[in-house]
Amino acid sequence: MKALVITEYAHPSKIQLTRDAPEPVPTPGSDELLIDVHSAGLNFFDILQSQGKYQTQPPRPFVLGAEFAGTVATAPPGSPYKPGDRVFGCCQGAFGERVVAKPVDVLPLPDTLSFDQGAGLFVTYPTSYEALVGRGKLRAGEWLLVLAAAGGVGIAAIQIGKGAKRSTPLQCPSNMLMLALGGFRAVLGARVIACASPSKLDVARTVGGADFVVDYTKDGWQKEVLKITGGRGVDLVYDPVGRIKDALKCTIWGGRALVVGFAGGEIEKLPLNLVLLKNVSIIGIFWGSYRKNNPEHVSETWRTLLELLASGRLKPVVYSGKYTLETLTQGLQDLENRKTWGKAVVRVREPAVKGKLTSQARSSKHPGRRENVFKNTKPQTVSTNLVTSSR
Repeated sequence: MKALVITEYAHPSKIQLTRDAPEPVPTPGSDELLIDVHSAGLNFFDILQSQGKYQTQPPRPFVLGAEFAGTVATAPPGSPYKPGDRVFGCCQGAFGERVVAKPVDVLPLPDTLSFDQGAGLFVTYPTSYEALVGRGKLRAGEWLLVLAAAGGVGIAAIQIGKGAKRSTPLQCPSNMLMLALGGFRAVLGARVIACASPSKLDVARTVGGADFVVDYTKDGWQKEVLKITGGRGVDLVYDPVGRIKDALKCTIWGGRALVVGFAGGEIEKLPLNLVLLKNVSIIGIFWGSYRKNNPEHVSETWRTLLELLASGRLKPVVYSGKYTLETLTQGLQDLENRKTWGKAVVRVREPAVKGKLTSQARSSKHPGRRENVFKNTKPQTVSTNLVTSSR
């Protein structure tokens, strides 16, 4: 099969596509699935892993890539999935035509989403959702500042912060928009200020849906944020790049700041006297640790997100640039050089029928199937923190 195989550590630009890589085979007697990969998501940690610099390094040779969407090729008896089911997930080896994954590492892809959209879901949306709802306790009417707002997690944060899109208005007192899904509440209706570089401001506004946009490459950009908020400042900062120190200049007294990652390239060193003087809370979010430490919460979060995604109230944004396995390394370079926005994906194979989504596991045809998917809570095989992802 075709795959991007790492035999020696090197920058992706120096790695050639392998056209005769051995196909992965599920372990006999295991619950593993063999999946035909249709699309795979590009992440900053892929660039690090190819060079031997990431915190999770499988033994060489290995196939690069983690996030994917595709169809189940084979499944063992008793599996919650069957051949042909549309799924998305995260495990080592996504940059190949086939990948082996455990059921815990995949989820059913809603029929409303394409494989390209599904390829960037597994890390991006639960990270942003848990950051804003679970850790940041975002409330309706608050001001949310999203840094690196045109990236994958940034756009997800805008969508979740503003409120999931609806085709019809939802009647709630005082315009407080809240969803109660499976006992897990999603707080919506914040006012969102998106910060990005000049070339991506329009993306944050028109594609992401931000209420206001600010060029944070300008000196004193915080003054513009203060002006937008009437001199008050923002309640919550969402930072996947490592610029909380800068953002504290336009945060309210008693505000909160979310440490989502360090896509800027360096781990930020924050002067704690600023934290003290502004009485702010610095809050970390590492979604990759939840599977081990709070697996029940992972299941609850995904139940909510799958409902929102299936209904169209959340809609993943895919970068307009097209990449294939043959041009995959160029895609990783574009990601590294900040030329992409939203979620950049590589199209591994074309759909069998263009313009029409194939069927997947539906609860109406397979009673209890969706519930069974969430029963397995074993640890994931790939660390999914955002130290070096979207910006």
